[in-house]
Amino acid sequence: MTSYITIDPGVNGGIAWDSAQLASCMGMPAVDSDIAEEISLLYSMRPGIKCIIEDVPKFVGKALPGSTIFPLAFNCGLLRGIAITLRMPIILVRPQDWQKHFRLGTKGETSGTTEWKNKLKAEAQRRYPHLKVTLKTADALLMLAYAQEKQL
Repeated sequence: MTSYITIDPGVNGGIAWDSAQLASCMGMPAVDSDIAEEISLLYSMRPGIKCIIEDVPKFVGKALPGSTIFPLAFNCGLLRGIAITLRMPIILVRPQDWQKHFRLGTKGETSGTTEWKNKLKAEAQRRYPHLKVTLKTADALLMLAYAQEKQL
């Protein structure tokens, strides 16, 4: 069975992984070296694990100002560099793709970001009742479920 590390690269993102059919998660560490250490540790426990990273938007505008996108893109590059150094297979997944998989509607169909994020968090909690799902870890956990179900 394929194992995964799934990563929401946002500053307030998270990391999820599976081990022996059980999922775990954590918020994104604040320090780059801590991020590298955590991913390296996870990889050492499961050689051959695939790294799924949420792809970042390529366009910035009013909805996504540079002050929001820059840290996201920086973290995405950092995470890819860590995975490449460890020789982990990397799969980039667009948020639209993994979100559509769960048939929860779209962010545009809600009253805004808060309602949408809470909807995603509720779905992650439903799928992983043994975990304390937070807004930081919900996306990474749903990406884990997506990767497992799609067998990426």
